[in-house]
Amino acid sequence: MSTILAEVEVAELKSMTPAYELVQASSWKRFANYVVDLVFLYMIMFFWGVIIALASPEVLESIDESENVFGSFADRIIGLLVYGLVMSLIEAIFQGKSIGKFITGTKAVNANGSTISFGKAFARGFSRAVPFNAFSALGNPCYPWHDKWTDTYVIDEKATRRHNEMLRSN
Repeated sequence: MSTILAEVEVAELKSMTPAYELVQASSWKRFANYVVDLVFLYMIMFFWGVIIALASPEVLESIDESENVFGSFADRIIGLLVYGLVMSLIEAIFQGKSIGKFITGTKAVNANGSTISFGKAFARGFSRAVPFNAFSALGNPCYPWHDKWTDTYVIDEKATRRHNEMLRSN
């Protein structure tokens, strides 16, 4: 009899406990993430360029600023894919955080608030390689394609923590 009563009390307590709620990062924080991550990507590319130049100068000489449209287009596609790969690796290794997200205190999470998997990080990263993906982030609230397609959110960690502490204290 006391076991049944205890189960009822636990069930009542669970129904009174508010759910964990996520606070999405602001559009400005998302934009800051993008800028910081892009600068970091350019630094990585510059670093690799220097290494290639020191190791094999003839490789750089063979890379020619192409005058034709296809060369320029191919460079852009390769750049998008490299951006997707770098972002995938960083978010996978740091469990939903990029360099920009570390600075702004934000994190990519699954819709239920759990940490994204390695596969989800790669899906997010390569979704960024889709042309015009950056423009999909202009809405308010900011919910770009790479978040929609992977069922993820970028949350403000401090605001989420504060919001849930406030919910628990009431």
